[in-house]
Amino acid sequence: MTLLIVGASGTLGRQVARRAIDEGYKVRCLVRSAKKAAFLKEWGAELVPGDLCYPQSLTAALEGVTAVIDASTSRPTDSLSIKQVDWDGKVALIQAAQAAGVKRFIFFSILDADKYPEVPLMEIKRCTELFLAESGLNYTILQLAGFMQGLIGQYGIPILEGQPVWVTGGSSPIAYMDTQDIAKFAIRALSVPETENLAFPVVGTRAWSAPEIISLCERLSGKDAKITRMPLNLLRGVRNITRFFQWGWNVADRLSFTEVLASGKPLNASMDEVYKVFGLDQQETTTLESYLQEYFSRIMKKLKEIDYEKTKAKKKKEKRSPFKKTSN
Repeated sequence: MTLLIVGASGTLGRQVARRAIDEGYKVRCLVRSAKKAAFLKEWGAELVPGDLCYPQSLTAALEGVTAVIDASTSRPTDSLSIKQVDWDGKVALIQAAQAAGVKRFIFFSILDADKYPEVPLMEIKRCTELFLAESGLNYTILQLAGFMQGLIGQYGIPILEGQPVWVTGGSSPIAYMDTQDIAKFAIRALSVPETENLAFPVVGTRAWSAPEIISLCERLSGKDAKITRMPLNLLRGVRNITRFFQWGWNVADRLSFTEVLASGKPLNASMDEVYKVFGLDQQETTTLESYLQEYFSRIMKKLKEIDYEKTKAKKKKEKRSPFKKTSN
């Protein structure tokens, strides 16, 4: 089976590619920059040039492909809008996969996307789910809540460096999941017929609020967080202002996600039946506590090593100095 992974250089896509390669699949990755995706080639993947926003580039990339796993999404800094990438681009990919006779299509969506029509990315995900379901392709939709990897930059690093940790007035708990665990579900779906033409929630072991995550990071790092609260009304104001400028459209659309946090409703779902269908062991899923424990243990060890080397170098320099301190 030959897989085409779209978005393979991203936070989730690289884990999907790694898992697929480790399990013996022939992996092909659609990339815009071969240089930035060089690590995928080193792992054993084939790189093919292409871009969702240029449908003509998809035909060659899909030649001989059995299944597509789409892990791509737009970024706030992209020059293209969310609509251009996450709607127009996905429609083009699904249509190209149809034409190429692809047998499976795995799509990553967002949990509860149908409940937030005012949030552009979630509404686009909902529409894409419907379009895929009506395409005639044999599909599986995995509805995610959030990545544990994103919490490092949001909470871990600022707390370690004594920088402000920004939190909003509202804080809906989110069931974050390690992208390595999400990748397990994506690859397993390819070989489990019971996952065909269905959508499944794929979320972490429990939902965490921002204060709970900050408290955990403080305990594991031994440092106090400098919390700066951002009123939701201020974020809404910034969002409305950035909508006036084309360069701010992506930022404004991302800021719309604050409405999900403001709802107070947990972004979570029961996974008991999902684990049974996919034949995976829930006990092997990474918890947020263990993920952050490993991160802080690794970082604190590295910091101690750096301090030790600095102290060692300082003592060595003092020993070699020709000037001696004399006592009166």
